[in-house]
Amino acid sequence: MTTQTTTQTTTGKRDRSFRDYIGLALRGVAMGASDIVPGVSGGTMAFILGIYEELIESIRMVGRPEFLQAVFKLRIKEVFTLLNWQFLIAVAVGIGTAVLSLSHLLEQLLINQPVYLWSFFFGLVLASVFTVSKRIKQWTAPLVGILFVGFIGAFLLVGLVPTQTPETWWFLFLSGALAICAMILPGISGAFILVLLGKYQYVLSAVNNRDLVTIGLVGAGAVIGLVTFAQVLGWLFKRYHDGTVAVLIGLMIGSLRKVWPWKLDKAWLTDAAGQFVLDSSGARIVTQQAEALPSLANGTAVTQFLIALLLAGIGFGLILLLDRVAGTRHAPQ
Repeated sequence: MTTQTTTQTTTGKRDRSFRDYIGLALRGVAMGASDIVPGVSGGTMAFILGIYEELIESIRMVGRPEFLQAVFKLRIKEVFTLLNWQFLIAVAVGIGTAVLSLSHLLEQLLINQPVYLWSFFFGLVLASVFTVSKRIKQWTAPLVGILFVGFIGAFLLVGLVPTQTPETWWFLFLSGALAICAMILPGISGAFILVLLGKYQYVLSAVNNRDLVTIGLVGAGAVIGLVTFAQVLGWLFKRYHDGTVAVLIGLMIGSLRKVWPWKLDKAWLTDAAGQFVLDSSGARIVTQQAEALPSLANGTAVTQFLIALLLAGIGFGLILLLDRVAGTRHAPQ
């Protein structure tokens, strides 16, 4: 990450150098890579990398009356003055690059090396809990209570069983809207919401196969959902900053249930005829899992455990490093 030398303009936007925007694009890559994996939130990465609140406020402007009025009256200069468009484009380019370039790799890792991938992300999320908690200067009993509510909500949510759902245009649109709302919430994965809605493999295959119709429907829903939900989040941050951060931390802690590396498959997705539904690789789609302890029964199992532990440590250390390099420069105002 590069040292940012940004200044605040009168419109609330920051003056940034070209190197700063490269840094924002790289943060977008980290967000996009996280969003692909069910159970990991791109919002968590945005939080850790110090761009979360600016991201919410920038998206929120798209739905504000003054911006919409400028758009409808074709006041182009005012549109670009109000919108933090350079920031949004840089982050969006990074996210898009990650989704298009890493979706196939991560899909294969989820199938072939799930324990190792989950271990790495478990370390990421666990470290995120510690680093984000420092954003609250003084913890009080009510804040701890709010955190607990967020924890229970996420813990129960990630334990839900995915359902079979239609592949109609309106449901794909709705799936995109719901997934994007979760995607910008630290601790709740937009990809996991797609899993719950029975649309994760469908959308991932659409991205890999360049199915522009499906991508367009999900994307349109995501845009509407993102702008709408950003209004709520932006208002909460302005009015109840510490409470909002506390519930987001609770969501992150609860989501650790989903990214626990060792799981036992208990149920699989079936169609109306009772036949197993297969993903793009020909494997059965798991609908219910139970957390398990790592096996140390033989040398191979011990080796797997040690590698998983190492990857979790790398993920944990990476977040601490990012927080040390970037987090202190982006403390909430």
